[in-house]
Amino acid sequence: MYKAKLAVFDLDGTLLDTLGDLAAAVNHSLSEAGFPTHEMTDYRKMIGHGVRNLVKNALPEGAADEIISQRLESFKAFYAEHIDLNTRPYPGIEDLLVDLQKEGVKLAVASNKLQSGTMTLIKEFFPDIDWVAILGDSPCTALKPDPMVIETICRKAGLGAADTVMIGDAGSDIKTARNAGVRSIAVSWGFRPIEDLAGADAIAHDSFELKNLI
Repeated sequence: MYKAKLAVFDLDGTLLDTLGDLAAAVNHSLSEAGFPTHEMTDYRKMIGHGVRNLVKNALPEGAADEIISQRLESFKAFYAEHIDLNTRPYPGIEDLLVDLQKEGVKLAVASNKLQSGTMTLIKEFFPDIDWVAILGDSPCTALKPDPMVIETICRKAGLGAADTVMIGDAGSDIKTARNAGVRSIAVSWGFRPIEDLAGADAIAHDSFELKNLI
């Protein structure tokens, strides 16, 4: 028996392993302008705060806003064309979502990824899921940890905070849940080290454990 009626999932590092494609796109943008690039693992700590912050953090410290904007546009163009070359769902995620849906749990996505990229990946990898909402970074949605994204999803689902759980791999997801007054489950297979997940209400180490915690 599930405790939650609405499960809100983060995308990068939670549902999908997008690290390789994100790193390749940022490195392309950097090298195109002669800036040093980074190892793929270095991007683990940069992802999750919106694409502008991702590009800003990858550039040398103190880069001008104009440079950040130029490299961001280059990143967006390259990533749009190469968004799914190496991206894959984490083990068991597809079955988990199908099972939850069959049991009547409403499902949604709350990501700091650009809305266009979020929609592209969700529709490609999870086409059989009837999502209540798929919300990414857009002019209409504040970035996590602002609770607006959870509040918007709850309204769309017709459910309250007590019925909702937020699942993610980063401190920003945990803070979002806390700010919105909903329960949080952190997943240990994502981009952040386990010590960053200490504030979650629970931590799942695989999809089976996550299912039981929801």
